[in-house]
Amino acid sequence: MVGAISRFFTNIVNKYLPDPLVFAILLTILTFAMGITMTPNSPLDMVNMWGKGFWNLLAFAMQMALVLVTGHALASSGPVKRAMTSLASVAKTPAQGVMLVGFASAVACVINWGFGLVVGAMFAREVARRIPKSDYRLLIATAYMGFLSWHGGLSASVPLVAATAGNPMEKMVGLIPISQTIFTPYNIFITVGLIIAVPLMARMMLPKEDEIVAIDPALLKEEASVAKVLGPDATWAEKLEESRILAWVVGLFCVVYLGAYFSQKGFDVNINTVNLMFLAAGILLHKTPMAYARAISAAAKGTAGILIQFPFYAGIQIMMEHSGLGGIITNWFVNVATAETFPVMAFFSSALINFAVPSGGGHWVVQGPFVMPAAQALGADLGKAAMAIAYGEAWMNMAQPFWALPALAIAGLGVRDIMGYCVTALIFSGIIFVVGLHFF
Repeated sequence: MVGAISRFFTNIVNKYLPDPLVFAILLTILTFAMGITMTPNSPLDMVNMWGKGFWNLLAFAMQMALVLVTGHALASSGPVKRAMTSLASVAKTPAQGVMLVGFASAVACVINWGFGLVVGAMFAREVARRIPKSDYRLLIATAYMGFLSWHGGLSASVPLVAATAGNPMEKMVGLIPISQTIFTPYNIFITVGLIIAVPLMARMMLPKEDEIVAIDPALLKEEASVAKVLGPDATWAEKLEESRILAWVVGLFCVVYLGAYFSQKGFDVNINTVNLMFLAAGILLHKTPMAYARAISAAAKGTAGILIQFPFYAGIQIMMEHSGLGGIITNWFVNVATAETFPVMAFFSSALINFAVPSGGGHWVVQGPFVMPAAQALGADLGKAAMAIAYGEAWMNMAQPFWALPALAIAGLGVRDIMGYCVTALIFSGIIFVVGLHFF
């Protein structure tokens, strides 16, 4: 049944889902139209919101581009490639391959979402090389499906922000410690359930051997070595460029800083610390500054989608937030909820908002002022209400191509290649989220 559903959605997606950039433009138009018809704002008001917000994600876009290029460069180093090859060799059949990728990606995303997103796609490519009869599209889709688990893990933005002094909701509902969000029975049930379910769903979506779509071998081609051997007539400048000492100095700076940071902040793994860890490990494993620069150059070509699409989503997010449209949509759900049904209703409202605001932190800003006071008034669990916002964002990522861009850039695929599988995962993983929120 799961395989038939995935084939159905794959056919639908191939016919009707546009490129992610066109998808973002269509969402911009839809949000604009809803803003002028459902709120008191004029067309000029909405356009002004869009224009003022268009560049709001520049820092985040740079962070995501660095996640991609530093992760790609790290994975292309000799030691990491050998480690992935060794782990990939555990799988002997296409079914074992997709299950291994799903499990590894889901676990990695629990540790850190940026780490899991990049390493999952890299590992999927390695499994595809090891098992030639694998369906490459499904392997990459499975790597992205592992992203379902991230908002219940150690880098979950909503519960971490909710527990941090000075966050926008503190004056309304106070701080919500992670003991009431991440380390709760319902979150453990949902997160462990997803880690188990992702590999199983991928296994059931595996196409028959005669239905596997052939993939261009160039996508799986081993990347050329970035190491350079200097000849006896090398200039002083060339020797400096290939100096291992300089690489070790940079690595030492990173290690000392990270050691001091974690000793002061505890295990605060965020996107910046992940990027710095990737950079330090990458330059040390590539051994010289220019070898690392060549690895970064090879990875940078995959950042085009991030650079052009993130500004559109920044504009959409500001229109949704400043027009009040996000609050209107959220209230459609929470106004009909009871204390018992509130978490599930907040979950579905978050999922709907995610099409326009595909960001955990953005959800807390857009939905928090409506969801959290409503939860407090109804006597609902505040921690569970916060996690419902988080889960809805993570769940609907399976139908929103925003976060798939880094994985697709690494894989060399398009969104239509994987989204049919991801929508199928959306349907079945939704059961886990709803059961965890309602019955635990």
